Amino acid sequence: MKILLVEDDRLLAKGTAKLIERMSGYQVEVSDDPAIIFQLCEEGNIDLVIMDINLPGAKWQGKAVSGADISRLLKDRSQTSEIPIIILTAYAMKTERETLLEASHADELFTKPLKDFKQLIEAIDNLCKQSKNA
Repeated sequence: MKILLVEDDRLLAKGTAKLIERMSGYQVEVSDDPAIIFQLCEEGNIDLVIMDINLPGAKWQGKAVSGADISRLLKDRSQTSEIPIIILTAYAMKTERETLLEASHADELFTKPLKDFKQLIEAIDNLCKQSKNA
């Protein structure tokens, strides 16, 4: 299984990717470039996306975009709509969780810093199973 980790902090991305790979055995690709994100997802090479919300400097079709924007765009495209997306953000309060999930069309949300990677791996496993059974 292949996961796309969308994270602008290179050091955090590298550490998170290694931890996910070690704990799950899944392959993790990292990018914060919207063009690469859409390309990888549209090619059918990605089974699940973990999306950071804050992506400073990210642009898609000439417009600044956040992770929530990219998530929504992926979910609204027929060729990528079935890819499960987990939002990973440091900015969501409990009261904002549902609003952010609704705005991004994402399937799940975790807050940073992650305290329980096992819970994230369980969510990845469950979402991928649901996706394969759909």
